[in-house]
Amino acid sequence: MSTRMEHDLIGDKEISNECYYGVQTARAAENFHITGIKLSSFPTFIVSLAKVKKAAALANYDLGLLAEAKKNVICEACDEIISGKYHDQFVVDMFQGGAGTSTNMNANEVIANIGLEKMGHQKGEYKFLHPNNDVNLSQSTNDAYPTALRVALYEKLGELTESMKIIKSSFANKAVEFKDIIKMGRTQLQDAVPMTLEQEFRTYAVMIGEDIQRVTEAQQLVREMNLGATAIGTGINAHPNYSKTVEAKLQEVTGRPFVTAGDLVEATQDTGAYVQISGVLKRVATKMSKICNDLRLLSSGPRTGLGEINLPAMQPGSSIMPGKVNPVIPEVVNQVCFQVIGTDIAVTLACEGGQLQLNVFEPVIAYNLFSSINMMKNAFETLAYTCVDGITANPERCKAMVLNSIGLVTALNPFIGYENSTSVAKEALETGGSVYDIVLARGLLAKDELDDIIKPENMIKPRTYDKK
Repeated sequence: MSTRMEHDLIGDKEISNECYYGVQTARAAENFHITGIKLSSFPTFIVSLAKVKKAAALANYDLGLLAEAKKNVICEACDEIISGKYHDQFVVDMFQGGAGTSTNMNANEVIANIGLEKMGHQKGEYKFLHPNNDVNLSQSTNDAYPTALRVALYEKLGELTESMKIIKSSFANKAVEFKDIIKMGRTQLQDAVPMTLEQEFRTYAVMIGEDIQRVTEAQQLVREMNLGATAIGTGINAHPNYSKTVEAKLQEVTGRPFVTAGDLVEATQDTGAYVQISGVLKRVATKMSKICNDLRLLSSGPRTGLGEINLPAMQPGSSIMPGKVNPVIPEVVNQVCFQVIGTDIAVTLACEGGQLQLNVFEPVIAYNLFSSINMMKNAFETLAYTCVDGITANPERCKAMVLNSIGLVTALNPFIGYENSTSVAKEALETGGSVYDIVLARGLLAKDELDDIIKPENMIKPRTYDKK
């Protein structure tokens, strides 16, 4: 295997000629054996880095800072990375010290070496195209890395909303399917008042719809970026017109409405957007986990639980109990939600841990936000396609529990009064009799009156009545 010699501040290092990355990337790959999860595991982030580098090259060329030949090969290299090539060359661990410098240099070196080959030179001949002087021109890790993070988050949050729309649609469709099924509503796991299975499932769709709006709002927070800030926000070593020029180029390259922050010093150190995004993800996870809890309760049994709905049977549920089938899809979604809720703490601490003009902990922020979004997207689509879409109802079971429930007396309260309702409920509890039979036996209502009151359509919405 042929090699080349590269050098940096630390000294010389031998690099395989098969590698498009260079000395700084190689050192980082040796230094950070932490998660075993490399940049290449997050292709959207790699693509976003390439888009930032392309926008910078276009801006530098327009400002007369970069020769056309160098601009062209940098842009061609970036386009190839954007198309999916060379992602295996992004080898640095996602957890790294240095505020993302290793990630930035991994991108700079790969782009430079791709460009050198296009110019007819060998990898590592940086006098013709330099990772720092040319690819990183007018930039710092402190503005290139967070801008790429925001570009990637914008795309990932968009993907998350699409998966949320899928699961919302699944619940909405089931609500339509279950529109005529009466069942017992419950509060504190006790019988409450009747409702329909439609109302229950439509609520889940509405809950998810509200969170789609929250994610969309959070997505707008990452539109503001600090490209042009360079080291700490003062724009040192950048052309006076660079920030506005590169803003336009980034919009052109990404097709997204990214804008330059009004105060670049503030934007370089403020990670508040990540705190809010993480909080929104936690909100979504918390509510989705609650929905999965409900699905597991409603399908519990099949003989000794609620048994109002049936989840699709996905796999055998026990190595010892024949015939057992577990609610494995809601269970795995619960676990994803637990993980997302937990990572919110890591993101919060990382954002709080910044000092003075920079937050050096953006790598752990990036890792956790990307991981959470990826898991949620996969989990929600799995929940929709392999669980909710296949749910069936047990209408007779639902109706029987309504008619046998003590909670039925609540619907009679306006007609027979609170004292009579309490007495009926007490007798039903003590004797095991039904509310329906006790009311008739006491002559509190005529049969036709009682049957009208407990019609499903009369118990699931407000109605007028003559108080007795």
